[in-house]
Amino acid sequence: MLSIQNLRVEYGARVLFSDLSFAVQPRERIAFAGPNGAGKSTLMKCIARVIEPSGGLITAPKHFRVGYLPQEGIHVTGRSLWDETLSAFGETLELQSRIDRLSGELTKLDPRSSPYAELLEEIGGLELRLEASDPSRMKPKVESVLQGLGFKRSDFARDCGEFSGGWQMRIAMAKLFLQEPEALLLDEPTNHLDIDSQRWVEQYLHAYPGAILIISHDLALLDALCTRTIAFHHGRAEEYAGNYSYYLKESVHRKEIHRRRYETQQREIEETKRFINRFRAQANKASQVQSRIKQLDKVEFIPPPEQDDAVMNFRFPQPPASGHLVAKLEGATKTYGNLTVFRGFDFEINRGEKFAIVGPNGAGKSTFCRLITGQEAPSSGEHAFGQKVRASFFSQNHADELDPEKTVLETVEETATREAAMQCRNILGCFLFRGDDVFKKVGVLSGGERSRVALVRMLVQPANFLILDEPTNHLDVQSQEVLQNALIDYEGTVLIVSHNRSFLDPLVSKTLEFRPGEPPRLFAGNITYYLDKTAEESPEPAAKRPPSADKPASAAPANRKEERRREAELRQKRSSVLKPLESELESLESAIAELEGAQATLTAALSSDEVAMDPDKLQQTGSAVQQVTEKLEKAYSRWGELSDEVERVRMSLGDR
Repeated sequence: MLSIQNLRVEYGARVLFSDLSFAVQPRERIAFAGPNGAGKSTLMKCIARVIEPSGGLITAPKHFRVGYLPQEGIHVTGRSLWDETLSAFGETLELQSRIDRLSGELTKLDPRSSPYAELLEEIGGLELRLEASDPSRMKPKVESVLQGLGFKRSDFARDCGEFSGGWQMRIAMAKLFLQEPEALLLDEPTNHLDIDSQRWVEQYLHAYPGAILIISHDLALLDALCTRTIAFHHGRAEEYAGNYSYYLKESVHRKEIHRRRYETQQREIEETKRFINRFRAQANKASQVQSRIKQLDKVEFIPPPEQDDAVMNFRFPQPPASGHLVAKLEGATKTYGNLTVFRGFDFEINRGEKFAIVGPNGAGKSTFCRLITGQEAPSSGEHAFGQKVRASFFSQNHADELDPEKTVLETVEETATREAAMQCRNILGCFLFRGDDVFKKVGVLSGGERSRVALVRMLVQPANFLILDEPTNHLDVQSQEVLQNALIDYEGTVLIVSHNRSFLDPLVSKTLEFRPGEPPRLFAGNITYYLDKTAEESPEPAAKRPPSADKPASAAPANRKEERRREAELRQKRSSVLKPLESELESLESAIAELEGAQATLTAALSSDEVAMDPDKLQQTGSAVQQVTEKLEKAYSRWGELSDEVERVRMSLGDR
């Protein structure tokens, strides 16, 4: 269990948060929510011991390990991908090395001597520890995690220094997953992942045996994964017992309750003041006036409701009208040396269409964007724009092309239309540049800040064909919403390379998929539709296929008697095999519900002042939490085995 007590972080006069207390239980999934700069990453760094808080305590049991993945800044070189990832098992490798070294020393000793017996006993103890860590599983685990994160086998021998920043973060993520610390701290873990890797990470995190604390602007991931949310706002941190969507609804409810309490108290105070002022001079009311004055002095004033941060609804400049055909590729082939990205590709995009472009890194998404915008010519085939098309392309590389000597405001204003130029400061505010931030030189900005400047610079240009490559990577939830609403209202044509489902789903109506070595495929729906369709295509193992799956649709039983015999066999098997399994599963689910309730009660007790201030009660309650958690883990494990078994039996019976 990880405990945060009365934590406070301040920078000069600015307090990020104070009196923050909460406990993290095994297998919990907690989301940190709030605008950029509110303190989410700072809290994560405090828990990871990267920085020291201004006050408060962070405590954990002995040997409790915390694994931290920052947003950026990790770079490894001089070591192969395989060796770097395998180093996650440092303790196991060290045990094996010690056993090998001591075994060498053993051969030099007399088998009848005491030193020989002592050394043999030490080696035996080390081998027991080594066996517990199961070294035979190291290499398969490394292969599975690396491939799940998008690395190819041919990458394993490459030096880590050959990989870009996004892939460096995947290397760090792979090591963390393999180390399996008791608590994972993940700051924007999906920023550099394609949609396949993101899906794998989401599945991995669902099954992760430890606790997870996560910051992410991928709302679909937070909703699917988290059961608690800690929200940071205006120097406060509030806890919500639900996922991100629950937090959004509940926070509105809490604000409304606070507003009503404040207004009620203000009315009562005003009435008391009016009574005092009216009867202050009347001797027969003196005692009542004094009573009201004392009553007013004792009032604990409810603070006024905080004003929500103003959100401007940004709109694109009115796009110039284009022809019906916006752009097309006809028989397009693109090769780089011996590498063929795609061959004979036909694609057409028409006015007003909005596409999502998805696929693993290296599959051809960026190449396609450069071809469809005319920045590169196809190796063979044709590219053509329609009439009066004005394209505007945002990519992460554009951030590196900005003039470092110009201010943020100057950089944006030089590309804006006359109408948009008057709104540049407000638009920059939508994308996290507020107040004097707009006068900063581009050269002093971080990589994420430069990307946001490049994005705003593109958005204020008049264009009727927008191509956006990962536009949400450095935006907070509020800024994403501003951009999403603007794109929904935009009358032009849009192509977006992104894996952000919650951003894309209300926006796009078609999805174009790229995969290495395969022709691009078009899906007539948004990202959720695309994921559902590709999931249906995943081949099932033969053992999980119903027996009828291999038969032609027209196959029929030889006769009615044979059909009745088979139906009777299936009924008997359902009764003798499936029903007991389903009964056990139902009982187990009831037991899990009871254990989860007990865990929640004990966790609440653990956070109370009465228990926290009494070492004996703290130890007893902590021990009880541990026992319940262990029972839950065994129950979860059995539930998984039993669910699989029930599913296998159902499939064998032809049930779905």
